[in-house]
Amino acid sequence: MPDTPVSIASRLPQVGTTIFTVMSALAQQHGALNLSQGFPDFDAPADLLALLDEATRAGHNQYAPMAGMPVLREAIAEKVQALYGVAYDVDTEVTVTAGATQGLFTAIAALVHPGDEVIVFAPAYDSYAPSVELQGGKVVYATLSQPDWRPDWDEVGRLITPRTRMVIVNSPHNPTGSVWTADDMARLEALLQGTDIVVLSDEVYEHMVFDQVRHESVLRYPGLAERSVVVSSFGKTYHITGWKVAYCVAPRALMAEFRKAHQFIVFTVHAPSQVALATFMKRPGWYEQLKALYQGKRDIFRQAISGSRFELLPCQGTYFQCVRYSAISDEGDRAFVERLVTEHGVAAIPVSAFYPDGRDEGVIRFCFAKSAATLEKALERLIRL
Repeated sequence: MPDTPVSIASRLPQVGTTIFTVMSALAQQHGALNLSQGFPDFDAPADLLALLDEATRAGHNQYAPMAGMPVLREAIAEKVQALYGVAYDVDTEVTVTAGATQGLFTAIAALVHPGDEVIVFAPAYDSYAPSVELQGGKVVYATLSQPDWRPDWDEVGRLITPRTRMVIVNSPHNPTGSVWTADDMARLEALLQGTDIVVLSDEVYEHMVFDQVRHESVLRYPGLAERSVVVSSFGKTYHITGWKVAYCVAPRALMAEFRKAHQFIVFTVHAPSQVALATFMKRPGWYEQLKALYQGKRDIFRQAISGSRFELLPCQGTYFQCVRYSAISDEGDRAFVERLVTEHGVAAIPVSAFYPDGRDEGVIRFCFAKSAATLEKALERLIRL
């Protein structure tokens, strides 16, 4: 089909195809082991798949309620109260979303007005800034400092202005694998006290924390919980990223605004998946098993890489490991990961893709949410470099 003659003024002129799509396509083209995009290459639990089949055969194949199937919202509320001690009303404060990215976008669309400022910590997951910009908001970046990727709370305090509407929090953090501490949360809580600033907390990796570190959800801090929309992901928790089912919890007034946007962005989410997940969530010990699974994969990855020329950076959570490669090459990170695919058959992500200015500090990110066979083959290739 010929190009359109219509003149288009892009709402996102600086945005192209995401680095995740680019690197996964490059990996497929060259038959490389894909340690770039953040998804498991192993199956979901067999009994969860059986529950999905049961749900479809039981007739749960029409529209679910806009906010989500009641049975799943009840299970979510029970989980949140058990883990974090906060009670959310099932009818007015819990919403099922079509993946975490939709939940994040919807919260921003509902709460950020043109001219509002949103504080984002860089390096940052790449959906935050475009979502803010599409609403006419302005992204203001705070910097996470290496090697531990810690927030500078004095800097954050200076960035807060009368136009600040939202702070986006992500812990455990993608791409760095850092986990915010209780002190971090207390500092944020103190900074926001007495303001009308809302918090959007991306906690999709909440169950992937290592070495006895505790996930410090904003829900543990009353001064944050009262002003926060929290997003979590069934895809990450149950190895079902392709199902695109997640959820948000928030105080009633915030959730009312969230649902106003949600009903017109996606309206409702795949019904049989919700029924299956509601049953599977009752399975005891899953979160502990999940944490042990990824701790084991992280430890295998780190032990192997420690004998290579890559320099390991800290990883307290998520299923991502960042490394420096300066002992191997002085190339830029984008050029290095492209050569890693084409010459060595392993795909990674350049961390410069997570910075608004494309800052290249010679760091790349691997995903270790892979089968034992995939990790073994990839590590064999990496340690030869």
